[in-house]
Amino acid sequence: MKPILKWAGGKTQLLKYVREMLPSAWNRYFEPFLGGGAVLLDLAPQGATVNDINPELVNMYRQVQGDVDAVVACLKELDAQHESAADAKKFYYSIRNLFNEQLGSNSTAQAARLIYINKHCFNGLFRVNAGGCFNVPFNNRRKGDSFCEENMRAMSRYLAQVHILHGDFEEALRAAKKGDFVFLDSPYVPVNPTSFTDYAKEGFDYEDHVRLAEVYKRLSAQGVHCMLTNHNTELVRELYGDFHLRVVPVARNINSNGSDRKGEEVIIINYDV
Repeated sequence: MKPILKWAGGKTQLLKYVREMLPSAWNRYFEPFLGGGAVLLDLAPQGATVNDINPELVNMYRQVQGDVDAVVACLKELDAQHESAADAKKFYYSIRNLFNEQLGSNSTAQAARLIYINKHCFNGLFRVNAGGCFNVPFNNRRKGDSFCEENMRAMSRYLAQVHILHGDFEEALRAAKKGDFVFLDSPYVPVNPTSFTDYAKEGFDYEDHVRLAEVYKRLSAQGVHCMLTNHNTELVRELYGDFHLRVVPVARNINSNGSDRKGEEVIIINYDV
């Protein structure tokens, strides 16, 4: 299975390293910053608990989980309308406007709109303004299906046994116990002040990163296996200096500055491999 959405900070290119650094065994799986879900869908652990702070993203997963037929039908209609529209750009903005008008509606139609605008927006970037409205422009492409039906149906079958939460990461980890495995992929510490890190209007600031490090240390003391990813920055090395840290190269595909698309990230674990 592959992610339905392209998401800032998606872990597809890190999957090789994640697999190499997994614990040898674990009980339950927790992922409190789900995002595009690349790691979850690659590992497909049984009985997982996942979470995200973004309500539209959570609605999308829950709709695919519970009524994939309706989501597929909505997407087929959107794709057909997009390709037949006299002005594809105008059609995209009409769906983007409708998506913003229907924020919080928790419907299959809204889930389909999210997938559609993610596919047809510039660079596949999910970004919202201060009011929480999606504001990424059209990518000027008429062709291109918004989804792979076979992949979406496979995801729906898998998600049937996944517990999907919406809320704060710390609350989502309350049930984690010794022997469980937690994968943490929070919004990253900025490499520079203009780096894109917010994927929801709530943001994730310095205090949140400090709180996350405290949760990581608390879980470690409880015997929970933890893996965390982030930029290779001084702050991250300072916050997690007591744990195993591996530096890995990455390409920043969503960065608008082509000269700044290479970088380093870290994978931090609290166990031996």
